[in-house]
Amino acid sequence: MPVTASLRGLCAATLLGLGLAAGASAATLKWASASDIPTWDIHSQNNALANGIHASVYESLFYYNRKFELEPVLATGYKQVSPTQLRVTLRPNVKFHDGATFNADDAVFSLNRAMDKTSNFGVYTQGIDRVVKVDELTFDIFTKGPNPVLLRQLTELRMMDREWAEKNKSTSPKDIKTKDENFAHRNANGTGPFMLKSWDQDVRMVLVRNPAYWGKVDGNVTEIVYTPIRAEATRVAALLSGEVDMVLDPSPADMPRLRQAANLKVLDGSENRTIFLGMDQFRDELPGSNVKGKNPLKDVRVRKALYQAIDINAIQRTTMRGLAQVTGTLVSPQVNGWTKKADARYPYDVEAAKKLLADAGYAQGFEVDFACPNNRYINDEEICQAITAMWARVGVRAKLRTLPLVTYFPMIQRYEASIYMLGWGVPTFDALYSLQSLVRSVGAQGDGNYNVGRYSNPQMDALVERVKKEGDAATRNGLIEQALLLSHEDVSHIPLHNQVIPWAMKKNVEMFHRADNRIDMRFVRVN
Repeated sequence: MPVTASLRGLCAATLLGLGLAAGASAATLKWASASDIPTWDIHSQNNALANGIHASVYESLFYYNRKFELEPVLATGYKQVSPTQLRVTLRPNVKFHDGATFNADDAVFSLNRAMDKTSNFGVYTQGIDRVVKVDELTFDIFTKGPNPVLLRQLTELRMMDREWAEKNKSTSPKDIKTKDENFAHRNANGTGPFMLKSWDQDVRMVLVRNPAYWGKVDGNVTEIVYTPIRAEATRVAALLSGEVDMVLDPSPADMPRLRQAANLKVLDGSENRTIFLGMDQFRDELPGSNVKGKNPLKDVRVRKALYQAIDINAIQRTTMRGLAQVTGTLVSPQVNGWTKKADARYPYDVEAAKKLLADAGYAQGFEVDFACPNNRYINDEEICQAITAMWARVGVRAKLRTLPLVTYFPMIQRYEASIYMLGWGVPTFDALYSLQSLVRSVGAQGDGNYNVGRYSNPQMDALVERVKKEGDAATRNGLIEQALLLSHEDVSHIPLHNQVIPWAMKKNVEMFHRADNRIDMRFVRVN
């Protein structure tokens, strides 16, 4: 049957509605990584994989472009009315996927929702006092004091339709510490270039292009199929066989053959994510330990001994196959505030570790719980196995347990791990995000939200509070360095390495590597 003029016009209109030039071919991107996202509720769990996927469906007021420069998205601009008042103007004629119009009511609702007690996004709302509507396309953010990183925080606060949330009883975020679900946990209604078509958790997710998207999409992908594949060998086999087009986290052991495969290519890049260990410095007695009546991890000598017993270069060389950048601090070099001085490590020294343990009263070592994820970071389980063996050499008998991401993170946030692994990326590209989340005493608005070892030092808290409000860049960076050096001195955590992320894909896939390990679907092409 011949294609009529009217049908040709309809096809062209559909292509243009999808942001594709007439004649461009629509394409499906099939990709995989080790784990699934924990929820579709955009203010529930601050998880990097989820945040990156959510960004294709839900948009924020500001976001980063290809050069990691801030640019307005759902906002059109802003004005600093006073040091504590930011006025934001919104983009007109933006529609949610269900057809509702985005306006200031939705922006005010979304920011307040992110500040809810069940939200895990308080680190991005820190310093916000209140949010006030001015008119349909204008609202004000009032802060408790000057906030030099407010715009960067807003990049991670995605917008939800107030009426949709009210209708579907999702005005508060899903509490990640419980198994309770709300409608927003499995359903989505954003303004972004892609819409959620289906999600079978831990099995398959499908996104499709939003035909009514307000913005421009440079890529040609109209369907995204995401498959979480936990087993490294299975993920690589899926790529080699053509079952998937791209793997976000190939195993270091598989990289040589992936680089040599004729139909594949690899994009390399350093991620702004630091992998480290945290330790319970709060409880008076550790569950499962043979030490009764006291907590060995409260003693800085014990923490330093655990640090110096780890041969980080061996892990970098053998376990990570070189795909790791050894670090001595909690932020990577891409993050504002990093300094070479703060990055210095305590040396690997087994004898020094044994002496520290003996001086602390544990010459025979002790038993301790050690929890790690097994599908979140590159070779996470293997790293923890290697560390367990290294600690055994100094008499510390770590009882390693590994869990999948979906149960691991709620567990550590319930403070149920004595020693734990965590990887911390920095969406704001500013060290405050790490300091406030990881070493600030647990409190409100994101303070200590992932300080699950409950480290606490009044001197550190005072430094973090000053960093939050200091407007002079040089002074502020000096305060950040002081805080990082204090973390080192206290051994608040044991830093391991910054991840180096290779993305493996078919040669017909075009995308650019991001330091936050996110695929920006607006720019992806499958040729």
